[in-house]
Amino acid sequence: MDLLEWIGTDLTGLRSRLFDSVVSGVPTQRWHESVDGAGSSIAHLLLHLARHHDLAVSTAIRNHPPRFTEHRSALGLADESAWAGLAEREDPQVSARVAPEALVDYVNDVFAASGSWLDRVGTMALDTIPDSGNRLRELGGLPVDDVPWLHRMWSGKAVWWLVQWPVLGHGHAHTGEAISVRNRMGLSPF
Repeated sequence: MDLLEWIGTDLTGLRSRLFDSVVSGVPTQRWHESVDGAGSSIAHLLLHLARHHDLAVSTAIRNHPPRFTEHRSALGLADESAWAGLAEREDPQVSARVAPEALVDYVNDVFAASGSWLDRVGTMALDTIPDSGNRLRELGGLPVDDVPWLHRMWSGKAVWWLVQWPVLGHGHAHTGEAISVRNRMGLSPF
């Protein structure tokens, strides 16, 4: 198995785990719940991991506007800032506005676009260092002053890092967190 095949397999596995363990296991009417009076809701976790994944692949790597731009209105976030859902800490007012069906569409679109890109990219591209800061500002509408931590973290990073952390590592971490939320809701299938 070559590196790109491994990345594609991990991406497919991440999506399957997310949908099989969380999306299909938690009724959408409970996606906005804060379990135990604290922590993130399913709506926030799905939006958050999709936003980072989207910005990493669509914007930082591929030099395109984030797919979020096309989904923003359907998600119920047309009036929210460009950084809605990016922070680790949930903004309950943002999450409460997210329409679950539109969120599933957005998450699916982000994963599909990344899979399509992986099918066409060559291994040599993984070592390139994109101008993430400029792309986040110009295409993502994310000035440094609004999300300094994101610019600091992604600046000067190679494509392999942007795939390894914001897409896969970050995605697996928040999928695990969402499974924990599901379990605390009493919805574990085990």
